[in-house]
Formats: sequence, structure tokens, C-alpha cells
Amino acid sequence: MLTINGFKKSYNATTVLHIDQLEIDAGIYWIRGENGSGKSTFLKALAGAIAFEGDVLLHPQISLKKQAVAYRKRVNFAEAEPIFPDFLTGLELIQLFSSAKGGSKKQQNEYIERMNIELFVNDPLRTYSSGMLKKLSLVMSFIGNPTLILLDEPLITLDTDALSTLYSWIGEINRQQGVNFLLSSHQTLESEQLPVLKEMLVEQQTIKYA
Repeated sequence: MLTINGFKKSYNATTVLHIDQLEIDAGIYWIRGENGSGKSTFLKALAGAIAFEGDVLLHPQISLKKQAVAYRKRVNFAEAEPIFPDFLTGLELIQLFSSAKGGSKKQQNEYIERMNIELFVNDPLRTYSSGMLKKLSLVMSFIGNPTLILLDEPLITLDTDALSTLYSWIGEINRQQGVNFLLSSHQTLESEQLPVLKEMLVEQQTIKYA
């Protein structure tokens, strides 16, 4: 599903994450690691949100570095603590994202309803709480026709109902559409709604498949 070659991310000439070569099969993965171990950096790099050395290939051989638009159209990403332009409404942001990702209005409406954000989706983002922003970011991460969805700390600031909805989405589109997931979380990912969950261990300057 994903091949990582010669990956290196540095800050101020200090290497913080280094992966010589790694192949990740299709599936749902939980990325576990301590604070500062590189989980968020790793996901942001895979999303094409930050620069790095090396390359990432999405099956079948779509290069992040050489085919950036095609790659980004197939890889969705939700940050741990999302920050959006506060002058837009939630619906306006969803519509912009959907246009870029090739999503449909029917798809937008379904995710909005199921995540139960209809009551505030037309409000300006400057009025949103952290929990509301989290729900909005998760809705957007499922829009379009992704091959891979990257979720950084998806469980934080979510209420019980939203968490149940998220688990059901992951299980549904993995089973029905074959969509793959990489999730980072400090919390244990335990749910009967998730298909088989594999674990990856992230440490500074290395990554192992466990």
C-alpha cells in the first residue's frame, strides 16, 4: 500500500526521524510512541504537509515527490489540533476541501449528518470549540475517494457519540472500499467496530513494524 524510501526529516541540521526503507501493507495501523518520538512529523510528511528527504510511493507507484497532485488527492489527513481560517464557515471549508478532493454533495451531507455537526456547520470557524474543530477535521478527512487516511490523535477532544461514529466510519470504508488508515494515538485503540488493527512502534530516528 505504501513504500517509504530514504526518508529523513531534520530540523536545524538535526535528524529527528530516519527510515531507510519501509513497506506498509494494506490495512489499519496504530502508530504508538512517546511525546516527541516523531509520530506527528511522520504523518505530516506522509500527507505532503512538510518537506523531507527521500520519497513515498502510494500503490501503484504514485510518488509524492514526482506526482504530488495525484498523491495528495488520494491521501487525506486530519491534524491532532486543527487550525483553520476563522473567517470561513465550517460548510464553506468542507465545500472547498470536497472540490479539491473530488467529493460529492451527497457525501458531504452524509458525513455532516452522521457526525452531528449540522447545528454549527454554517457558523464561522472563529466560534468553534476545539471539539467542534476536531469533528469538522474528521468529516473532511473522509471526503473524496482516498486510498489512505492519516489521523493524528483522532481520539482527543471527542465525545463518546463522536468516537463511536469515527470507529464505525473506519470499519465501514475499510471493509467496503478498502481504504487504509494510519492512526497515531496516546490512547489505546480498542473497539469491536475496528477490523484487524496492526501496531507500528515509532522511536526517534527509526520506525519499526511491530
